[in-house]
Amino acid sequence: MNRWCYGAPVTTSSNDSLIIPERLEALVARCRREVDEGRLPGYQLAVGFDGEVAYFEAYGAARDDHRFHTYSAVKPTVSLTLLELAAEGALGLDDPVSSILESFVGGGKDQVSVSQVLLHAGGFPTGPMSMAVAAHRPDRLERYRSWHTTFTPGSAFEYHPTAAHWVLADIIEQVSGRPYADVITERVMEPAGVSRWLAIPQPEQDTIVDVFDVGAPTDPVEFAAQFGFEPIETEVTNDALKVFNQPEVRELGVPGGGGVCSAAEMAGWYQAILHDQGNILRPEVRQDALTVVRQRHPDFFGVSANRTHAFVLAGDDGQAAARGHGHTVSAGTFGHGGARGQIGWADPVSGVSLGFMTNGLERNELVEGRRTIAISSRAGLLTTPI
Repeated sequence: MNRWCYGAPVTTSSNDSLIIPERLEALVARCRREVDEGRLPGYQLAVGFDGEVAYFEAYGAARDDHRFHTYSAVKPTVSLTLLELAAEGALGLDDPVSSILESFVGGGKDQVSVSQVLLHAGGFPTGPMSMAVAAHRPDRLERYRSWHTTFTPGSAFEYHPTAAHWVLADIIEQVSGRPYADVITERVMEPAGVSRWLAIPQPEQDTIVDVFDVGAPTDPVEFAAQFGFEPIETEVTNDALKVFNQPEVRELGVPGGGGVCSAAEMAGWYQAILHDQGNILRPEVRQDALTVVRQRHPDFFGVSANRTHAFVLAGDDGQAAARGHGHTVSAGTFGHGGARGQIGWADPVSGVSLGFMTNGLERNELVEGRRTIAISSRAGLLTTPI
């Protein structure tokens, strides 16, 4: 089912733009190719504009009421919640984590700051945390004692797939005295008009779609021809991602990757953040999170990470596509993707936000990357000045 909610080009006084139906049709056609040509089982696509979801469709095996795993696209909700608590004075961003979580000591961690953790600069990208340990906060806190840094904190960027956001979640619990998922939901989800994304009770999981492998594995020769080195396996494997099919893991709510939502909720949440007038975030928090780049160290591919305390910014250096935002968005576009092609971002110039969710775990990293760039690039062309 699909809905072009406006039914015609729509003007908005907020950015003097309109959505061009022909360009929307091109975006939809590009997405549908993924199903029609057998690469994905189905997907949801949502386009936000002028404060609401302007277009939504569920295609292939996807249904309107399905919810998908966001994986890392949930990270900004954790970061924004912590930034709000910091703005209230509950903690300082330059505070050592060890001054808040007393077990976060030893192994080079003693002076790691909260800001460094937010920026994937804390130096513990592979801190081990099994689901069994993560399920009990006392066990999590004790596990931190065994972690050690692998680079000097603050000196580099190395993506922390899950470790950093367990620490951030426990900081939220420590300073608020309440479960982190509840605080995140109440602070930055419900005021944005969307439902809970983390720690979904098992009786409420019936519309969450299981993930499964699709496609052939990455050809290391093709990968090396493009990037100059062969693919390196990280902890974000398809087998690790399929663990999120387990009801108990969905209920746990892994803060670095356990989000669950629809594409419409993703696009709608970004519209709410884009148009927020202080009802969700304090103005100073929003300004910092949406515009102030604090992490410019290169990523694995040699591209500047271009991160704020909460989002990845597209930037004006010609590398927006390498950051998952496509070739056509403005430099200020902010967002955060998720493993295997989950997309979420908003462009403050065009006023467009995008949500794309699928349950097909693409095994070919090159196919996944090209799809993300193609979809985001077409979405970046949806509006034009009047």
